[in-house]
Amino acid sequence: MNFQPRAKLNPTLKRTLLMCAATLLPSSLPAQNTPLVYPVAHKVEQVDAYFGTHVADPYRWMENVDAPEVKTWVDAENTVTHAWLGQVPQREAMRKRLMQLTDYERFSAPTKQGNRFFYSHNTGLQNQAVLFWQEGLDGTPHVLIDPNTLSADGTVALNGLSITDDGTLMAYALADAGSDWVKWHVRDITTGKDLPDVVEWSKFSGAAWLNDKSGFFYEGYERPSQIVKDGITRESSLKAANYFHKIYFHKLGTPQSEDPLVFERPDDKELNVGASVTHDGHYLVIYQTRGTSPNNQITILNLKDKSVAPLKLVTTEEAVFDPIDNDGSFFWFRTTLEAPNGKVIGVDLAHPARADWKIIIPESKNPLDSVSMLADTLIAQYLSDAQSHIELWNRQDHTHRTLDLPAIGTAAGFGGKRTDTETFFTFTNFTTPATVYRLDLGTTTTTDLPTAHTTLYRQPQLAYDPTRFETKQVFFPSKDGTRVPIFLTYKKGLKLDGQNPTLLYGYGGFNISLQPQFAPAYVLWMEMGGVYAQATLRGGGEYGEQWHQAGMKLHKQNVFDDFIGAAEWLIANKYTSTPRLAIQGGSNGGLLVGACELQRPDLFGAAIAQVGVMDMLRFDKFTIGWAWKADYGSPSENEAEFHAIYKYSPLHNIKPGTAYPPTLITTADHDDRVFPAHSFKYAATLQAASAGPNPILIRIETRAGHGGGMPLSKRVELTTDEYAFLARTLHMHFDLP
Repeated sequence: MNFQPRAKLNPTLKRTLLMCAATLLPSSLPAQNTPLVYPVAHKVEQVDAYFGTHVADPYRWMENVDAPEVKTWVDAENTVTHAWLGQVPQREAMRKRLMQLTDYERFSAPTKQGNRFFYSHNTGLQNQAVLFWQEGLDGTPHVLIDPNTLSADGTVALNGLSITDDGTLMAYALADAGSDWVKWHVRDITTGKDLPDVVEWSKFSGAAWLNDKSGFFYEGYERPSQIVKDGITRESSLKAANYFHKIYFHKLGTPQSEDPLVFERPDDKELNVGASVTHDGHYLVIYQTRGTSPNNQITILNLKDKSVAPLKLVTTEEAVFDPIDNDGSFFWFRTTLEAPNGKVIGVDLAHPARADWKIIIPESKNPLDSVSMLADTLIAQYLSDAQSHIELWNRQDHTHRTLDLPAIGTAAGFGGKRTDTETFFTFTNFTTPATVYRLDLGTTTTTDLPTAHTTLYRQPQLAYDPTRFETKQVFFPSKDGTRVPIFLTYKKGLKLDGQNPTLLYGYGGFNISLQPQFAPAYVLWMEMGGVYAQATLRGGGEYGEQWHQAGMKLHKQNVFDDFIGAAEWLIANKYTSTPRLAIQGGSNGGLLVGACELQRPDLFGAAIAQVGVMDMLRFDKFTIGWAWKADYGSPSENEAEFHAIYKYSPLHNIKPGTAYPPTLITTADHDDRVFPAHSFKYAATLQAASAGPNPILIRIETRAGHGGGMPLSKRVELTTDEYAFLARTLHMHFDLP
């Protein structure tokens, strides 16, 4: 489940789990027609009332995830799952092949601060990427921080960083075991030594430095309460709901206890906040969002003149207002105000009335995903049928042209300052790992666009031939006739005989766009004859805010209809058939998989639900779950939304005696975003209700969270298990290269 405030320093958490493939001759597999014996999960008499509807919750005790009885059940379930997966004879061969495909150098696009460039690098099989810096593009690389040295098992990850404008200091956040809670440290970049400053109990936060480097702004909540149980004191950080997000300022050299509160909204506990300092150091831009809604309020503080009252520029969450840059008091914003696909406007803080706002880039047929400004050029990143489309706009006369990209795929980056004349971006698709390009914007004038010149900067060396595979995008009609896209990637020469093992992946929510991207597992899947299908479902942001709204709250069933429609289209067009078709999704996508396998158990040959939101009547009771009401609705506060949610909530739509498809549920014991009890309760209920021999398994990772920062070793083991599960349940047979 994605949740980050709308601050530039808090990038949206995208899907980070690698995917793996498995191969096995069916003749070598154990018999699958003997039902498994699952651990006993006792039931309690718990019934809740929602607008006159009484709903039983017999596994409520599983919400006490630290209780000994829950741990006993978790250990027993893991024993059953690993024993079943351990019967796949070639599991180790699959793991080794995944490691081979993963073993390639990976670089991020470099960013410039002062005369220094910063980038991350993974030699291939490192658990976490290492952060480097160098003087100029030709300078000697220096290790700035190596997260692999922070813990023996690789479960301490770099979660966020912010570097001062001159490139001399870095604030960096560390997350332990995948938690959303982070601890901020400060490092002297030249010496590589940490300062004494430490900031704890920060969450969904960036770090915004003052230009004089005296300190930085950050976000967090009140420290969680302590719970004493069995003589042991524990923080309630994994389960307790997080309300009243606040902005603080940390002055270097002072203890956190002296950090002043800069901004809060005590009138509204469900607003989350974020802050960024403008490049000129003159203003602090404060974002206020309601949960996961993309819309936000804007308040601007004058950092140079404290006597100036805060300017409440936008006071309701009616649209997106994303600041791009400023020239003195003149600001450029990307906004969806009266433009669902987005546009760019200019606002002068000296004349902030809406009547004085100017349109700089008008709304297009394509959604405007993000905008940056370099060399006085607005670099507008659009989505065209879920693919990147980049336009360069002169900020003075608004002339523009398209930037050529290498192929169909996803471009990201284009960071920098308005005065910079070069930037970097990455390009990727389903068969191409992230390749780094340098964009030289050359000399600009006030009337002409710069001469943009793109050169290859860093390209990975691969352990396979990408020309053996192809990707195409097709469109199919959903249940209500809506035209829905789907990307299909497979080995060239594919036969449409209905016998291809096919993995259908989806998300469909929170305005998140699924674009073409690379994972070694896609290659492995295709090497074994598989088809990878990625559906562009309503609820995402691929076609703008209208597409998003068509898959949220009372319209959430559209998302499931789209996914089911994709499966039916794949079968009707003989890409696959039900026994060879698997579905997969994580977080909100785990909800997608759960809802669809319950609504159409006859349609799928297997299902993998990763860290899913399964108890849709209680999702808002834990950690940041309340924030998802912006997308899902409120089951306990709004009767119409309750009835809509109750109809698809996976936990509440399991029917005893139904033959559900083979199912693998995955979660983690430290997931403090989607509380693991969602998956616990769903697994226990599905195991008790399912008829027939199909396995219903749950795999619970330890010392891991929602997926962010998971070390490579754990990702490889997880995905190897997932695809060993599919190899056995889909009766796959092929040879590994």
